[in-house]
Amino acid sequence: MRIESDYWTRELQLEAWMDRPDHTLIRIHSPKKEAGVGSLRIGDAMWNYLPKVDRTIKIPPSMMLQPWMGSNFSNDDLVKESSFVDDYTHEVAGVDDSGEVPVYRVVSTPRPDAPVVWSQLEFQIRADAIPVSVAYHGERDQVVKRLTYDQVKTLGGRRIPTRWTMVDADNPASRTVIRIESIEFDIPVDEALFSLRRLRNPE
Repeated sequence: MRIESDYWTRELQLEAWMDRPDHTLIRIHSPKKEAGVGSLRIGDAMWNYLPKVDRTIKIPPSMMLQPWMGSNFSNDDLVKESSFVDDYTHEVAGVDDSGEVPVYRVVSTPRPDAPVVWSQLEFQIRADAIPVSVAYHGERDQVVKRLTYDQVKTLGGRRIPTRWTMVDADNPASRTVIRIESIEFDIPVDEALFSLRRLRNPE
């Protein structure tokens, strides 16, 4: 993960485990001063572990839109992935046939009383199910940030985008780039991995 701003740039090496749709564990391996920092998601709940002070912090709802580790990805981006299907209605609003693969435009609107923060999500998805981009719309229906996917490669036996770039709409110089170096799919994962004990004590 590379985080860029107007004044500084920093890089993190991460490892993540996911058991969709409800469990995620992310661990930072470098740089040394942040090694061991971790985030755990179980359903809609999220905790961060800070090894320097040996403290586990539960993220309150009021902090869910705050940046994750100073990046352009928010805590909510990590936790709310599984809610796209449940909390939004989806409509195919168009298709772009100009490229080698058709790209569908899917507009997602929150269901009444859904506990979401975005007024609308706009997805660009290729016909072969590879995502192209996601635009996040705020309260006034303006685009707040945009996530783009590119550098499609075969990893773990699947064709996936290996570079994900989140950019603030108000400041294009503020961005976070995730590069996927390796990935495995459909492997057995011990349920105990997604626990506060393992968050504090990696094995």
